[in-house]
Amino acid sequence: MIELHYGELAARVAALTAGEDDPVALMATVACEVHHADDRFDWTGFYRVVAPDLLKIGPYQGGHGCLTIPFSRGVCGAAARTREVQIVPDVEAFPGHIACAASTRSEIVLPVLDAQGELIAVFDVDSDRPDAFGEADAEGLARILRETFAR
Repeated sequence: MIELHYGELAARVAALTAGEDDPVALMATVACEVHHADDRFDWTGFYRVVAPDLLKIGPYQGGHGCLTIPFSRGVCGAAARTREVQIVPDVEAFPGHIACAASTRSEIVLPVLDAQGELIAVFDVDSDRPDAFGEADAEGLARILRETFAR
């Protein structure tokens, strides 16, 4: 595996999204670029806030995902509800985990805020490997999301 350099990835995403302000177009580009940046990433995508306490699948890369997720359930719901990054080394040990794909072993989910600080989505990256994510991933992905959606 090649070590992921988040600074280079952030620069590539910034160049590709310069001047774009449509959130769905931005999400599609981020999902694609992040997904193909590291072989740990098995499913990469967004769940958009579409109603109070409800997420709906948005642009993603990988196999199918859950169509809707309430804030009250799963790792994505926890990230939306708390607005905090969720790093889950073993999804089977996470209370209330939603198994959208049987291959998922670990997961990282980050809240996505717009320029006004409003939660617009969560960014979900799943891995078919246990304990695939750490603080470097949280920091690198948070930077990309902040620079893309909170500008």
